[in-house]
Amino acid sequence: MAMEFRPPKPMLLMIYVAIFSVFAASAKGGRTNYPIFIFGDSTMDVGTNNLVDNCSARADHPYYGIDYPGHQATGRFSNGLNTADTIVQLLGGYERSPLPYLALVEGGSNFTRGILNGVNFASGGAGLVKGVGLSLYGQVVSMEEQVQQFATVRGNISALLGGSKGERFLRKSMYIFSIGSNDIMEYMIFTKPMTPEQFVINITDTYAIHLKNLYSMGARKFGIISIPPLGCCPIARGFAGGNCANDTNTLSRACHDSFEVMLENMSSTLKGFKYSIANTYNMTMTIITSKFGFKDVVSACCAEKTPQGQGDCKEGVPLCEKRDDYLFWDVFHPSQKASQLAASTLVSSQDPNFISPINFGSLRKA
Repeated sequence: MAMEFRPPKPMLLMIYVAIFSVFAASAKGGRTNYPIFIFGDSTMDVGTNNLVDNCSARADHPYYGIDYPGHQATGRFSNGLNTADTIVQLLGGYERSPLPYLALVEGGSNFTRGILNGVNFASGGAGLVKGVGLSLYGQVVSMEEQVQQFATVRGNISALLGGSKGERFLRKSMYIFSIGSNDIMEYMIFTKPMTPEQFVINITDTYAIHLKNLYSMGARKFGIISIPPLGCCPIARGFAGGNCANDTNTLSRACHDSFEVMLENMSSTLKGFKYSIANTYNMTMTIITSKFGFKDVVSACCAEKTPQGQGDCKEGVPLCEKRDDYLFWDVFHPSQKASQLAASTLVSSQDPNFISPINFGSLRKA
């Protein structure tokens, strides 16, 4: 007796198609490796905070996105594409960053297909330490919560692919981080509860906890973008008489050095742990010193004039005509051109002053 053919249910069919598309892309070379998962703050946020209630750290209004396709303000803290977008473009297999976790959750039926192509968890205003950002911006998605969100993603991937295939999928994927700037900014703004040395130890230990939690869930390839010279961003210059704030920069540099030691230790104690750390401090200071085609490396392209210097970027405030001439888009964030230059360095540079022990491109293929 012939068996009756029963077509798969629509949801199962979508899952099969999603799984096949991911592995087919890898086989054909459309993707140089497995997906990318992104964690961090506003430098990597591609719309998370649009979906967070009571959050004032938002970029879903003009002039943000003025150079984005369709001139759309998507929630990226940039005039166009941001650091997350430009990195994954160069790493291959992406036109722009994976979708935000909260957008995938809101999308419902697209969640399964989306997580197999990577997820962006980054939230503007977030810090390594839980609670950072709350006093300044209201609700944000902390690094701890981003890791918890990944745990949900991991559970779904394991259920979809099965235990061994799911583990391999997560081991081969890449994990990119850009966070810690908000921890420093809050430490410098508010009453300091500890010495600078204690502060660096505290956030380094907290960072290590987050990375170890992700490692325990299968992550193996960690791309770390360390903290830039925050004392040279336009908002900090405004409070330092137009010069870079040296105490803030000293803290940024100390954090990079501490993160580097932490990663070296983790790679020697955790089996299969691979990493690349970008010295964003050196990268940014090199641009400020040599300009690299930028005509203005001091002020923001989009900023309200304030007694302190420059403030928020919003519709109606002074806006530069040639955005590619500016290192800074607003008082905190790089322009699209600056993000593209940084991404090129992260992915391809062999200079140990900027990236070590390998670049992001080599880490992706490892």
